[in-house]
Amino acid sequence: MMISHDVIIVGGGLAGLRAAIESSKYADTAVISRVHPLRSHTGAAQGGINACLGNVEANRDDNWEKHAYDTIKGSDFLADQDAVEAMTKDGPERIIEMEHWGCPFSRTDDGKIAQRPFGGAGYPRTCYAADKTGHYLLVTAYEQVLKRNVKVYEEWFVTSLIVEGSAVKGVIAFDILTGELEVFKAKTVILATGGAGWIYGKSTNSMINTGSGMAIAYRAGVPLKDMEFVQFHPTALYPTCILITEGARGEGGYLVNSQGERFMQRYAPKAMELAPRDIVSRSIQKEIDEGRGVKNLYVHLDVRHLGRQKILSRLPGIRDIAIDFAGLDPIKEPIPIQPAQHYTMGGVDCNVKCETKLKGLYAAGECACISVHGANRLGGNSLLDTVVFGKIAGEQAGIYAKGMTKQETKDTLWQDTLKAEKDHIQRFFTGSGDEDPSIIREEMRSLMVDRAFMFRSKEGLEEAGSKLREMRKRFGRMRPIVGYKIYNLDLIRAIEMEEMLELAEVIVVSGLNREESRGSHVRLDFPKRDDARFLKHTLAYKTPDGPRIEFSDVKITKYQPEERKY
Repeated sequence: MMISHDVIIVGGGLAGLRAAIESSKYADTAVISRVHPLRSHTGAAQGGINACLGNVEANRDDNWEKHAYDTIKGSDFLADQDAVEAMTKDGPERIIEMEHWGCPFSRTDDGKIAQRPFGGAGYPRTCYAADKTGHYLLVTAYEQVLKRNVKVYEEWFVTSLIVEGSAVKGVIAFDILTGELEVFKAKTVILATGGAGWIYGKSTNSMINTGSGMAIAYRAGVPLKDMEFVQFHPTALYPTCILITEGARGEGGYLVNSQGERFMQRYAPKAMELAPRDIVSRSIQKEIDEGRGVKNLYVHLDVRHLGRQKILSRLPGIRDIAIDFAGLDPIKEPIPIQPAQHYTMGGVDCNVKCETKLKGLYAAGECACISVHGANRLGGNSLLDTVVFGKIAGEQAGIYAKGMTKQETKDTLWQDTLKAEKDHIQRFFTGSGDEDPSIIREEMRSLMVDRAFMFRSKEGLEEAGSKLREMRKRFGRMRPIVGYKIYNLDLIRAIEMEEMLELAEVIVVSGLNREESRGSHVRLDFPKRDDARFLKHTLAYKTPDGPRIEFSDVKITKYQPEERKY
């Protein structure tokens, strides 16, 4: 069987759904998602989405240029400024569009969309819906996809791109329900598969965030950009690492160490708890490492002074999480928190039009690196990224597909690609080794926390690279997968494991090659930012011997690099 659509979108989160809404205006569109779209990781986004609406007294004079500057400064000047300008200019229209589609934003007293302060922002510009913003945006977008009769293939897992020459021709996907591989023929493909957080043992991410879209693009010859830049969120619940929104600090929450100090005074005396995430995360970890953590394990996020009414109206989800997973009520007790991996700033290399080096292949959302986040993403900009560049990717792909003339393709392309993929997957069933992929997976995740986490060094990264290469060899000696087909999650985890090992090596090798500290990437052996050598994007290309690293220029329009002070 061969399934055919003009535009295929891989990923059913907010970026993929917004792309589908747009591309369906121009061409026959389908979404392939490994989970039901409403179970996508977008639903875990809590605090809000940025836009310069100027809806509250403290931000009446906000504008896109101020939002752009905050974003570029927050990125430690590694963001491409043309892309940041496009995002911040388009932001207000995308928010109002979502509002008109029915997203139930929280409101000011005069009925406008409410906005709260977030870290690294000069104005309170984060629009929010209590502390469940991502969930509400996701439901709103999914309703619009259903309204437009876009075909959604739920619980399908894409394993590879179909490529002929320098153009994409579709994807190979695995029906999780039946275990069958199928050819999806397409004129254009949009990758919107989210981040790669599950590579790390401490992560706020869902288990489905394994970087699959990045991996299939990488194997098809598309470089991965800036993968060394991994964001660590300051406030993950201890010990589960469930996200505790930045909105809790935006509403006025305090970070307090074991001595009762609001310790951010030492690190960011002006911004305090609302400094950018890289600064706050490192500050928390330093407090813990220097013995000022509670039990030397975590610090406290204290929101008790906000009062019962404000917590129930602005942070109800956080209260539920604290009660259900930590056994405490934040109205009465402080919340134990620690830093954890949260976001992948790097991803599939693409331009401001979401185009990759493969003709007909686009990328949007966390799996893409356009780059609007540079070395450090500001809270509230990720949801904005998904709706702005989801729309752009959908529009570009839809128009391209609509205008395509019939092109000659080898009749055997589909069958040859399908056979190659079947042969690749069959080897998981016929392996004769005794290595357990689940054990390798946990060893990899622990290794990335120990050697490629918030503070890095040449010695640690080289050790990580060596152990990852050994893990790849061990993976080749994997035990056979049990041979049933229906809902074979053992097989899916094995496919993911192969992909995650590749991506982990890209993160480590990219980090080794960047001999400076910038944003989320901190080298203890190179503690300062080095614009002379590394005001560059890292590009990782797949080779048989591992990632090959090149560099490309950062696009600077008018904001020259300067020292970050908060």
